[in-house]
Amino acid sequence: MQGQMVRAAESIVFNIAEGCGSTSQREFARFLGIGIKSSFELEAQCELAKDYAVLGPPAWQELSTAVIDVRRMLFGLRKKVLLSPHSKRMDNADRAAANG
Repeated sequence: MQGQMVRAAESIVFNIAEGCGSTSQREFARFLGIGIKSSFELEAQCELAKDYAVLGPPAWQELSTAVIDVRRMLFGLRKKVLLSPHSKRMDNADRAAANG
């Protein structure tokens, strides 16, 4: 169970990092959405760990609160990314400028 929880937590981080390399805001938002889904997975795994008595109530509460906080931040960031005036696909000139 611990390994699955670590993988779900890493998936959140890795999707944000991968999304940072996106060529458009819309694509970045898609990766943030995947990170959000991973946070739901992690929250469910925390619930199971509590139900199986692998996590005590104080640890479960702390982890659960942290996961929910991260998800709220991701939802907010995703919303801002999608509402950004730069959310249209980058053209070749923009891509070349972004790559230095």
